[in-house]
Amino acid sequence: MKRLLQYINSNVLIKVASLNSASVVTKIIAGFLTSKAIALFVGAEGLALIGNLRDFLRSAQSVATLGFYNGLVKYIAEFKNNTIELSKTISTIFYVGFISTIIVSSLCYFNADYINDSIFSYYNDYAYVIKIVAIALPFYALNMFTFGILNGFSKYKILIIINIIGQILGLSVTILLIYKERIDGALISVAIAESLIFLITLVGVANQRSLIPLVKVKSISFSYLKKLSSFSIMAIFSAILLPMVAIAIRSYIIDSNEVSGMQDAGHWEAMNRISKYYLMFVSSLLTLYILPRFSEIDNIKEFRAEVFNFYKTIIPIFGAGLLLIYLLRHFIITLVFTKEEFAPVADLFLWQLLGDFVKVLSIVIAYQFLAKKMFWHYIITEAFSVLTLYFTSVYFIDIYGVKGANMAHFATYVLYYGLILLIFSTSLFGVIPEEDVED
Repeated sequence: MKRLLQYINSNVLIKVASLNSASVVTKIIAGFLTSKAIALFVGAEGLALIGNLRDFLRSAQSVATLGFYNGLVKYIAEFKNNTIELSKTISTIFYVGFISTIIVSSLCYFNADYINDSIFSYYNDYAYVIKIVAIALPFYALNMFTFGILNGFSKYKILIIINIIGQILGLSVTILLIYKERIDGALISVAIAESLIFLITLVGVANQRSLIPLVKVKSISFSYLKKLSSFSIMAIFSAILLPMVAIAIRSYIIDSNEVSGMQDAGHWEAMNRISKYYLMFVSSLLTLYILPRFSEIDNIKEFRAEVFNFYKTIIPIFGAGLLLIYLLRHFIITLVFTKEEFAPVADLFLWQLLGDFVKVLSIVIAYQFLAKKMFWHYIITEAFSVLTLYFTSVYFIDIYGVKGANMAHFATYVLYYGLILLIFSTSLFGVIPEEDVED
């Protein structure tokens, strides 16, 4: 634990604490207040529709930006003092991303009715919301582009201000729209909230006007496209599959019970929201420490030591936190949602918490895929987990109802963890090579 804290204090926290502490806390508080407003003015059925739109939007955003964000940050940080290479990086990502965004936006706009029928089902006419998504997408893409530039140039103080103000702005717009327009307002807020942040990001990037002349068509480099392709494919792969499977599961819950299907789907979405809130703390720590640490490590001995050190220090605390959440589940439901309409969510906590515990055990190790760019390992294991989640959900929902989806969550990550342990069995449990021992 001491080594972990020393590493965070000396190497990472100073640079990215803004994105992993104050911003995370602000996001959680905003999420709580938004969930409360949805519960009071929209209800469980509306929450299910909001969940479907949010999942669709996540996929559309990732495809529109081609998952370039991490690559943009990496190469700007690497070439910020090299004007020629910096121009190639910015120009390639800007123009290719612009074309991709326009294509995705056009497809969404002109196929709004089909998308509406796919994610909202035939009895909900929200095609106009999909058209709003299409119009807002370019602003989201520009926001991510400018945000990546600021991140690459290590403008962390500006980033934390943008994050916090953006969360407050999004919360204000969301609550106002929900209060005025109920479900329609909630859906519109999902469509525009992240794109509105571009107005704030513009202020933050104003002092980077010297970069504008670097954006040139002739500086587009296909070699950079090749370098970015691994970042792009991995990001898009997960960003498409996971949300689409979530929509499919939510739709299956709705269709499985004509009387209470929509409410059941809303309860499942409520449990997912609560899970997302407490997992933010763990995911921020993984990004803060595990990913950069694994990137530095070049031998089995250190990799094994870091994994088991994390297990010994963080996992017991995380497990105790999950136990506390389970004991306080009724209070949490009342605090975040409403006691009456969302009371059935309490029955979903056990399997969700167990699944999240195993999930953290597995992704700690799986971060090695990203750290070492183990492309095919990442693709195959992600595909395995997504397919397993869908088919086990269908199986368990048929038997146990909505609770079956949470049981499938647990079963999926048990199998995924087993696969991860199999892949890294030599690194974690095998004999350490002599050269690694000597190091």
